[in-house]
Amino acid sequence: MKHIIIGGDGFVGSHLAADLSAVGEEVLVADIVKSGHAHYAKVPFHKIDVTSADSVNSIPLGQDDLVYNLSAKMLSPIVTRAERHAFFWPVNYHGTANILAWMEKRGANKLVHFTTDMIYGHSVTVPQDETHPAKPLGEYGESKLATETLAQTYRDKGFQIPIFRPRLIIGPGRLGILVKLFKLIDMNLPVPMIGSGKNPYQFISVFDCASACVAAWKADFPNSAYNLGSDDPPPVRKLLGDLIKHAGSKSILLPTPAALVKLTLNALDAVNLPIMDPEQYMIADEICILDTSKAKRELGWKPMHRDEDMLLAAYTEYRKGLDAHQQSQRSLAA
Repeated sequence: MKHIIIGGDGFVGSHLAADLSAVGEEVLVADIVKSGHAHYAKVPFHKIDVTSADSVNSIPLGQDDLVYNLSAKMLSPIVTRAERHAFFWPVNYHGTANILAWMEKRGANKLVHFTTDMIYGHSVTVPQDETHPAKPLGEYGESKLATETLAQTYRDKGFQIPIFRPRLIIGPGRLGILVKLFKLIDMNLPVPMIGSGKNPYQFISVFDCASACVAAWKADFPNSAYNLGSDDPPPVRKLLGDLIKHAGSKSILLPTPAALVKLTLNALDAVNLPIMDPEQYMIADEICILDTSKAKRELGWKPMHRDEDMLLAAYTEYRKGLDAHQQSQRSLAA
């Protein structure tokens, strides 16, 4: 029995591969690119493209092997409205369809699958549990929700597919939209918030996502959906204020009228000049907190990382990378 991690060179997948390998499990990473991760000294790599059924079918798979689907197109980088369907669906939906069909052919039936909290759309209840209405606000959430429907058709055939719906995943190796925030803070510029900033904002650590995969494996792949998020997320105002203080910046937080900002961003998006993805800004002033009690209760999983610490760690990583680049430029100039 081996663990096959599709998208295993990516953000969550690379941490999961390292964790499983560290406890002596046999692991195979399948992805479209191979990075310089240290665990490749022990973990084999198989190059694939999930959008190609033939490519997925080339992965060696036994009936008792366990599969983790972490391949995805994310909300970063920002793409225009005209490009979004062609950007998200080939990997997110058709890639998942190829993986499930490949597993069925080989007689394997255990898959951990990641979707997103973006399937929920606007908050109807607070906190959002797994029964919250699913009404995504764009192509990313729609493509991920469609994979959940597809997964159910395979569950009906006897597959065991736990599904994870994480909040914004942060940790070492991914900065994404946070880079824009960090640049404003470094330049001592005002940091605009959509709305008052009194609403909490919830993250989930990449390490906690990897531990959730391990928990699903140890619980024998239950056929259910699970939210993943941090405990006790602070208000946006406090989260950003603490970051500004930590950075020694003179930036101030700038509340904005949420309705007007969304109207402006919608207008820019309509003419294919997006600043943010609608799935991000349309809920930015809402209370979007995932209820993770089901994962804690059924999987024995618990998030170990606080939002405040995650954001400060991301900023520290950003500064280290920037300082290293500047040092390199000075060395070249000398």
